[in-house]
Amino acid sequence: MDSLNQSTLTSNKTTRLSRTFAKVLHIQKLKSTEKVKRDKPIPAVNHQDEKLQTTKTMDAFVAKLFATISSVKAAYAQLQVAQSPYHPERIQSADQVMVSELKKLSEFKQLFLKKHVGDDINDPETIQLLAEIQEQNNLVQMYDIAVKKLDCQSKLKDSEIIFLNEKLNETHEENKMIERRLHEKIDFSVIKLNNFLLILQQTTRSIKGFVKFMMTQMEDASWDLNAAARAIQPDVVFREAAHESFAFESFVCGVMFGGFNDPGFSITANGFDPDSPCSRFFFDSFMELKSLKAREYVAWKPNSMFARFCWLKYLNLVHPIMEFNLFGNLNQRNLVSDGKFPETEFFVAFADVARRVWLLHCLAFAFESHKPFVFRVGPGSRFTEVYMESVNEEPPDSLPKARFTVVPGFKVGGTVIQCQVYLS
Repeated sequence: MDSLNQSTLTSNKTTRLSRTFAKVLHIQKLKSTEKVKRDKPIPAVNHQDEKLQTTKTMDAFVAKLFATISSVKAAYAQLQVAQSPYHPERIQSADQVMVSELKKLSEFKQLFLKKHVGDDINDPETIQLLAEIQEQNNLVQMYDIAVKKLDCQSKLKDSEIIFLNEKLNETHEENKMIERRLHEKIDFSVIKLNNFLLILQQTTRSIKGFVKFMMTQMEDASWDLNAAARAIQPDVVFREAAHESFAFESFVCGVMFGGFNDPGFSITANGFDPDSPCSRFFFDSFMELKSLKAREYVAWKPNSMFARFCWLKYLNLVHPIMEFNLFGNLNQRNLVSDGKFPETEFFVAFADVARRVWLLHCLAFAFESHKPFVFRVGPGSRFTEVYMESVNEEPPDSLPKARFTVVPGFKVGGTVIQCQVYLS
């Protein structure tokens, strides 16, 4: 028994000793390993390469993103084209592509949010190039679609132009028919007499304004207005100095209305036949000139009847001696003789008178069956209110007489417009 216990005690000691020895050996091994690790050089980490790789990966990711967006755009363009004309198979195909590409965009979003951008990018440079190629192909596809749409729109516009040209031609034909009917049925006598009276009033005011301006120019040139008035009306004694202006008005009206009863105003022009019906011609001329100034109309139609009328009347109204005394030269006369429009205040005032006289002439001859007749009364004619209107107070004499006509009178059809006379 004792030998057994002794043997057991010896065995236990041996086991403990072996364990202790094993621990010592293990500790020595660990120290040796750590020493080897400390002695082995640790490789340096290249942060610049990592940053470059990260940049390439992000560029490739962005390129894939833009390529996918361009695919969505191209698919949407295909979808629009397939709707007109309606093509169900193309619509379905484009719709599938759009759904697929939108799913890709959703996946890209999740990768970006989770910072797993480079999970499926092994070769960033290649992937970036492929994505850019895909994007360019999608752009080319969109441009092709745009070109086709523009071509279709162009063909549609060409069709509309052809249709509108046909409608325009039809409208022109209809207008010509209406114009012929209107010309056959219209009677220009429906132009109310008060329009003629209105133009006559405007013409009279314009003449008075021109005469006042002309007398001012004469006074500035030291002219004797009383002597000039007596030269125009030698047998008239003016009761007031202000009445001398009536003599100048009479002179201007006599020149400007001379030839009024002639349809051509004693002027010949290309395209005018005084023997043919011309009421429409004069009405059109009236409408053309009504809204334009004299210089504008002359610039538009330098060879028109009005331009010839304007030049001729100026040369008859303003004597060369008078022009030279007023302005010190004959520049205006030379320009008028050459068919030009002098840009002077004097000539502009005269041209306004010429324009209004011509408008009155055109309107008078626009009446279809009522040709106008201009009349004056001779010196010493007995005053009658039927044909005359006094520009001054009647003298105390019970039988006043007209000394001269200031503004002529008109007879259109059965209507008489009184002439304005100076009584003495």
